[in-house]
Amino acid sequence: MEIIKSNVMLDAKGLACPMPIVKTKKAMTQLEGGQVLEVQATDKGSKADIKAWAESTGHQYLGTIEEGNVLKHYLRKSSGEETVEIKHPYVINNDNLQAKLASNEDIVILDVREEAEYAFNHIPNAISIPLGELESRLNELNKEDQIFVVCRTGSRSDLAAQKLAANGFGKVVNVLPGMSKWSGETVSLNL
Repeated sequence: MEIIKSNVMLDAKGLACPMPIVKTKKAMTQLEGGQVLEVQATDKGSKADIKAWAESTGHQYLGTIEEGNVLKHYLRKSSGEETVEIKHPYVINNDNLQAKLASNEDIVILDVREEAEYAFNHIPNAISIPLGELESRLNELNKEDQIFVVCRTGSRSDLAAQKLAANGFGKVVNVLPGMSKWSGETVSLNL
């Protein structure tokens, strides 16, 4: 069983609708943009409620894991990244990256989303290094590799691509728009 890392855990077990949503809304206001909230609930209707609420408020619903009668919902607080200006000069769109993957070119996919986002859905064989950990984990990457950096919208991957380029990585490409619009093959960890 894979443990999914969250920044905050909210206990909404034993509460009936609408209380899990009320508590989730309150907990989300305490989080910083980009942080992950785990909501533990026993109300079976909470999955549809929380997913709909997240989508209506611009937060990202990552997924739900059932453990016995407890539903663990994972949400990522919106961070305004959708409006950030892209600055790394080398970009590729999702379709062109899919074509590269299909041609079996020797490339590296670096996923800089949070671990919880990666756990629920990622490109096969992508390396997971969350943006906040990239600086301390540069040694896990080869400066000679052609690295395609992906996140949810192209914003965090843009920052990561800039950081890699500044550290001597010469073949770095930002993937736009990233996983939010990815239609190619994906896998999830065995949740």
